[in-house]
Amino acid sequence: MDTPAAVRARGISKSFGEVIALDEIDLDIAQGQIHGVAGPNGAGKTTLLGLFLGLAVADEGRLEILGSPVGRTLDAPGGVAGFVDGPGLYPSLTARKNLAALAALRGGDTHTADLDDALAQVGLTDVADDRVRGFSLGMRQRLGLAAALLTKPRLLVLDEPANGLDPSGKKHVHGVLTRLAAEGATVVLSSHRMDDLEALCSEVTIIATGRVVFTGPLGKLSSEHQELDYRLVTSDREAARKLATETPGIRLGDESGKDSGVLVVRTLVPALDELVVRLVRDGVAIRELAPVVSPLEAAFLALTETEAEPESGARQQESAR
Repeated sequence: MDTPAAVRARGISKSFGEVIALDEIDLDIAQGQIHGVAGPNGAGKTTLLGLFLGLAVADEGRLEILGSPVGRTLDAPGGVAGFVDGPGLYPSLTARKNLAALAALRGGDTHTADLDDALAQVGLTDVADDRVRGFSLGMRQRLGLAAALLTKPRLLVLDEPANGLDPSGKKHVHGVLTRLAAEGATVVLSSHRMDDLEALCSEVTIIATGRVVFTGPLGKLSSEHQELDYRLVTSDREAARKLATETPGIRLGDESGKDSGVLVVRTLVPALDELVVRLVRDGVAIRELAPVVSPLEAAFLALTETEAEPESGARQQESAR
C-alpha cells in the first residue's frame, strides 16, 4: 500500500469577497521532504499555508493533511504546527515563559528540559530569560520555530522563516529543518529567498496569481528552463574567450569584466560542459563558474511573468497575502 502524502490538494479554491486568492490548486507533497512554496507578493502563498494550518478553510476542492480529510470548519489538523505572518508571541514574557505559555494553551504537559531543548535547537539558550519585546525579527522567527518543535510535528508549516535571520540564525534553522526531514517529518516553507529554497528543498511549488505554474523536483525545473548566463573566471581570459566562441551553443555575454578575468557566457548545460572540457584540455584553470542568476530564480521569473501577462487586469489577485 502506498504511503499517504503529507498534503494532497485537489481543486482547492479560496476567495476573499471578489478577490481570488487560490484558483483550483492541485498539489501533492510527499512525507519526509522539505517542500518549498515560492511566488510573487500576492500570489496566494500565505493563504495556502493557512489552509494547511487550519487557519482558513477552502471554498471548494478537497484537502487531505497527513492522510485525513480536512473539513469545512476552522480546526488545526493533528500533527501539524507552524506559523504564517510571523509567530504569535507575548512581548512581556521571556523566551522560556513564552514557550511554557504556548505549550499550556495546547493542553500539553511540557517539562523544563523540553523547553530548554527547543531553545537550544534554534540557538536561543543565551537569551532564554530575556523578554521577547527586545528580540530582533530573526530571534522572534527562531522562537516561533522552537514553539512549533515542542509539539513534535509530523508536518511543519513555516511562512518566510528566514526573515531577519543572520548567518548564525540561518545555520540553526537550516539544521533543524534538515534534521526533521531526515527523521521523517515533512516541512513546507515559503520564502522569497531562492538561495534558501535551493539549499533546503527537494521539491518546490511556484504559484502565480493563485495558480500552480510549476511543482516538482528542483532538477526538473532547472532542466526545463532555457539558457542561463554563467560567470566564468579563469587563469587566461582571452584563451577562455577564444574557446567559448569556438564551442557550439555558447554565446558571449557582458564584456564589462575584461580587466578582471571575468567572462560571461550564455548557454545550456550540455554546451557549458563541453566548454569546461575544452578549457581543461588546453590547460586553462577554472577559478569560478556559477550562474549569474540561479536556475531557480531564473525559472521563477520566467514562469511568474508568463503567467501574469494574460491577466490584463481581468482577474483580481490577492493583494494582502
